Amino acid sequence: MQTLPTSYRQARFAGLCYLIIILCGVGSEVALRGPLINLHSALDTAHAIEAETLRFRFSIMADIVMALADAALAVLLFEMFRTVSASLALSALVFRLLQSGLIAAGLLYLQVALLIEDADLSLSFIALHAYGYDLGLIFFGVNCLLTAGLMIGSGFVPRGLGIGIGLSGLVYLGGSVLRFLAPDLHPLVAPAYVIPLIAETAFCIWLLVLPGRSNRAVV
Repeated sequence: MQTLPTSYRQARFAGLCYLIIILCGVGSEVALRGPLINLHSALDTAHAIEAETLRFRFSIMADIVMALADAALAVLLFEMFRTVSASLALSALVFRLLQSGLIAAGLLYLQVALLIEDADLSLSFIALHAYGYDLGLIFFGVNCLLTAGLMIGSGFVPRGLGIGIGLSGLVYLGGSVLRFLAPDLHPLVAPAYVIPLIAETAFCIWLLVLPGRSNRAVV
């Protein structure tokens, strides 16, 4: 049993970054951009985006904020876990930063979709963004597995949280690989994404609440 090897203020800031990631990530895809996109109809998508262009732009901005928070969280988690294993913590940092960079760069596809007038081409760029996002999640899946190992071996993070993050990594890797190898099968794994949502939210809450309750070790 060990104590948290970083300040509780840093842990709570990490939790805040995680909360921003969850809210912006889910909000941009589900609440803002998702309802406007119909991958089976370029015209319907073009009309929906034209009617609510500001909403579409807000979804891009939400993803930018998410990427910034993700980069900050990568550094904070490195600081938290480097005493467990410096090499694993550094590897997790690199893979998470790669994910953040790929997702941020993929937002250019959405911006291009706004600029061109051809509806079919615009929808193609939106589809490319989806592939870019899943490419980023491959790197994030590896990050989750590395972070899970650090969490489980740390002695200051509840073991169940580490297992949940590890399962999340498997879901991200499986879903993203299917996107490239067998895209028709990708919808079949969509229900499994509830696992990362629950696990990452639980880790976020732990960072925000539990480390600050006392100076005693967390078990």
